[in-house]
Amino acid sequence: MRKIILFFCMCLLVLASCNRKEGKGGTGTVQGYVKLINHPDDNYTLPADTVDAVKTDVFIVYGNSDFYGDDVETDDKGFYKFKYLTSGNYTVFAYSTLPDGNKIPVTASVSIGDGGTGHVPTLYIHSGKAYGTSIVKGKVYATYINKNGGTVGAGWAYEHRVYIRNFGDDYHFDDVRVGLDGVFAFQKLQPGEYEVFTFTEDEDEILYPVVKTVTVEEAGQIIQMEPDTTFSIRIKV
Repeated sequence: MRKIILFFCMCLLVLASCNRKEGKGGTGTVQGYVKLINHPDDNYTLPADTVDAVKTDVFIVYGNSDFYGDDVETDDKGFYKFKYLTSGNYTVFAYSTLPDGNKIPVTASVSIGDGGTGHVPTLYIHSGKAYGTSIVKGKVYATYINKNGGTVGAGWAYEHRVYIRNFGDDYHFDDVRVGLDGVFAFQKLQPGEYEVFTFTEDEDEILYPVVKTVTVEEAGQIIQMEPDTTFSIRIKV
């Protein structure tokens, strides 16, 4: 009888071990790296500087749980490790941060066996004032006229002002000046439809708006205005 009870207890222990859920209480580890991609402001090419994500919070979800089970902070190399885990499936995530402060989780999954080490694919998180936005670019070319309407020169309209407004609005929300190469750019635009405009004038110095419509379909785009990137204007000198 005693042997039967002992055997029954051993079976219960084995069964409990086999059915043990993901989480703390084992000898496994889950580890990986987090990289930060910074999207700086005031650039026309959306370059991304990728660095180690130092002192960044990383979270782990046990199995199919609706909540994270633990969190750790990355070291000076962007490395993190979750220890003492049972076998099973895990999800790890860190947050990208939008310019308005809202956060977007970046996730990766991994499975481990008893005492195993799960190597999570590198998490690439994003931050910076230009993250989640797009850029609209164009050019302005000017023909310079005298008081009689005659042409006295032509070239890129350096320092000429260009405006942008939401489609259908009466007033612009931003303006920029044209560079030496004729290029202007509006940065940090959210998806939507916009009107970009500048002004041309006649020999009587009467100003007329020249308007082009542009659509930003998604974030992270550099949009050359279509069908023609160049505004052609006249300026009286």
